[in-house]
Amino acid sequence: MTTTVTPDAAPARAEGPPGRLRRSWDKYWYAYAMVAPVVIVLGTLVFYPLVRGIALALTNATNRNIGNAVIPARYSYVGIDNYTRILSGEDGQFYPVLLRTLIWTASCVVLHYLIGLTLAVMLNREFRGRTVYRVLLILPWAVPAFISAFSWRFLFNADGGMINTALGWVGVGPVEWLGPTNTVLVAVIIVNVWLGVPFMMVALLGGLQSIPLELYEAAEVDGASPWQRFTNVTLPGLRSVSATVILLGTIWTFNMFPVIFLIARSNEYAQILVTYSYNLFYNGQLARSAAYGVIILSMLVVFASAYRRVLRKQGEVW
Repeated sequence: MTTTVTPDAAPARAEGPPGRLRRSWDKYWYAYAMVAPVVIVLGTLVFYPLVRGIALALTNATNRNIGNAVIPARYSYVGIDNYTRILSGEDGQFYPVLLRTLIWTASCVVLHYLIGLTLAVMLNREFRGRTVYRVLLILPWAVPAFISAFSWRFLFNADGGMINTALGWVGVGPVEWLGPTNTVLVAVIIVNVWLGVPFMMVALLGGLQSIPLELYEAAEVDGASPWQRFTNVTLPGLRSVSATVILLGTIWTFNMFPVIFLIARSNEYAQILVTYSYNLFYNGQLARSAAYGVIILSMLVVFASAYRRVLRKQGEVW
């Protein structure tokens, strides 16, 4: 009897990327269809303007030569000349405005965190009327920013404003809060702190409520004082939440346009990088304005990357 031996079937060839993409599309086409509108909107409102701004920063475009539907554009490619003029100090305003931006950002974020943490610790305790206090403290966050800005502008009015009226009751003369002095920077910092504390408070309050009560009980049994329980239990338990809210707060404050624009307007003593870039654009310096925007984005990316690297070294990976 003769036995026929058939060779083993050739091993299946590994499926390449096109095959995987087709299988993924066949299996998850509905997910792609649901995400597509979001991608289109982000591409239209975010990515295209970003790419357009980066390209415009490499030209000498102004509103006199950008052109419109009738007049063709007449601007030329100048490479990194705009960045060179800005970073070398030839622009004349970058470093003073940058210093003011850093003062503004550091002051607001530090006050946001300290006041928010204090209020969160207070609201984390049981007391009568706690719900009412929570609602009242969150209220500034719920009110639209432009309404709050106009209200504070009225309060800071030099003639008849409620703040100067209150200062007059204690014998202090009127202060020109929104005048051409450094007091306007103090005024906008006060407004931004008032607006930003509720977010910090809510985030930290959620972090406090996630800390196990057993840790406080064990620390109390060991004879730890309230301050020791705060420094050795509360703060370490809030490390992850604190890292996130500080990063977000820094980015938001660094780019906080509405508060300064609506309260200080074009007052040079309150201009930060983002409002200075807007003023350049409004005055027709389109390429310089775009270059400032790219520099702001680059600074925030560098800060966020360095911040995350520091957190990784401390064991906070997120």
